[in-house]
Amino acid sequence: MSARDIIVKPIVTEKSNKLQANENKVTFVVAKNANKSAIKQAIQEIYNIKPVTVNTVNVHPKKKRVGRFTGMTSAYKKAVVTLPEGSSIELYKED
Repeated sequence: MSARDIIVKPIVTEKSNKLQANENKVTFVVAKNANKSAIKQAIQEIYNIKPVTVNTVNVHPKKKRVGRFTGMTSAYKKAVVTLPEGSSIELYKED
């Protein structure tokens, strides 16, 4: 499994932006079967930064309703990666 298969996409929300600004933590959606050491190696390979810690969370699906139709959101695995002091990852370009 390549590094791009492990790191699916970054999570860009208000909460993740605050974590990145205040605590130097970056949040990603990762593959379901990826463990912490594989995530750490993938971050190191893609961004050339050695993470300090990696915390993972299995996000369970939630029930959602649109009119009379009910459904579920997707389940995914989330990784919160703590970066070393002074380093950062640019997730999106600001205009």
